[in-house]
Amino acid sequence: MFEVFANLFKIPDLKRKILITLGLLAVYRVGAFIPTPGIDGAKLSQFFANIAQTQGGTLFGMINMFSGGAIQRLTIFALGIMPYISASIILQLLTAVIPVLERLSKEGEEGRKKMIQYTRYGTIILAIIQSFFIALWLENPARFQGMQIVQFPGWSFRILAVVTLTCGTAFIMWLGEQIQEYGIGNGISLIISAGIISRIPAAIAQLVQLVTVSGEGAQLDPFTLVLMAFMLVGVIVAVVAITQGQRKIPIQYAKRIVGRKIYGGQSTYIPLRVNQAGVIPIIFAQSIILFPATIAGLVPSQAIQNIATMLTRENVVYNLLYAGLIIFFCYFYTAITFNPIDISNNMKRFGGFVPGIRPGKQTAEYLDYIMTRITLPGAIFLAIIAVLPTLISRGLKIPYLVASFFGGTGLLIIVGVMLDTMRVIESHLLVRHYEGFMKKGRIKGRR
Repeated sequence: MFEVFANLFKIPDLKRKILITLGLLAVYRVGAFIPTPGIDGAKLSQFFANIAQTQGGTLFGMINMFSGGAIQRLTIFALGIMPYISASIILQLLTAVIPVLERLSKEGEEGRKKMIQYTRYGTIILAIIQSFFIALWLENPARFQGMQIVQFPGWSFRILAVVTLTCGTAFIMWLGEQIQEYGIGNGISLIISAGIISRIPAAIAQLVQLVTVSGEGAQLDPFTLVLMAFMLVGVIVAVVAITQGQRKIPIQYAKRIVGRKIYGGQSTYIPLRVNQAGVIPIIFAQSIILFPATIAGLVPSQAIQNIATMLTRENVVYNLLYAGLIIFFCYFYTAITFNPIDISNNMKRFGGFVPGIRPGKQTAEYLDYIMTRITLPGAIFLAIIAVLPTLISRGLKIPYLVASFFGGTGLLIIVGVMLDTMRVIESHLLVRHYEGFMKKGRIKGRR
């Protein structure tokens, strides 16, 4: 492994890509500490610290995770990449119901460029809307327990906040595209992972405090630490296995004679992923189940307070509802993104078929049958991973920030992004290794 890491910087092109990626990620992390003008950052951090003590958590906590703590300090990158994620998901869902977008998505490279442009427009529109309502929300001291967060409220502050936060989101989007073009890996995913990983030092600090602080019930014993280490390794291995898991459907292509050439005749397969929806179901489920707790922290309504109290991490109802929503959204998102009819028609057009299954309608029904059944274990696994931090936090009596790295959205994103980045780096290394067999224009070993 150390030899592979050493080889990364022996290839000039790969070395340049890695350094560009690290440099752009460093720029992103610096921007996460530049405050928005006109904000009392100390009072705002105190307010978020108070609402963060809500047992069920809030939407601000999820946004804060994706932004790497920028929303808590309301920096220029406070919105993070969430508007881009929301615009991408909305556009993907609209593609399944709007024929114009569906045709555009099938037009190859030109269609892909237009879809990316529409996503950019949607990102800016969502960023403007979100930043405007955040500015209005910040101006009201009653929502912040009487604290004056905005020094000079009014339209001047609102316009300044909208311009600052929207430009910050646009700049993050640009950074992701630059990483995608000149760096290594998926830029947007790496930015999200960088924000999540930035929370590790705070989690380690809390863990060290638990080990060193004396007092009954406040100190972790060595056995618990060893158990946590084994659990972390086991959870990561399980996440990698499910993320990589797939069902391979064999495909046989018939031979076709075009002129004097013979096409087809080869065998291949269609990889159907066990976790086709990725981390999207957890994000959807969190957004819905944390909404009452978020409203309860902003609106003094007794009815909402009662609902928020019931939907806390310590409550069985919360965990059951959370797991049920994840399983539902796994099937929902898989149905949106996986179209067995299109796959069957494309196979039939090029002379492909599943052995033992008639082409056309029966192939589509077969693919749908397989995907429906392999989605169930993937959905159950996502539900277990999502509620696992809560169970670990209660069972081992450790802070939720520490337990969150044993599962949940953060771990799934980090593992998925790291696997994708490693695949890209490995492809560069394999290409270089293949060129190493070449010597003076002749393949080594050939006479």
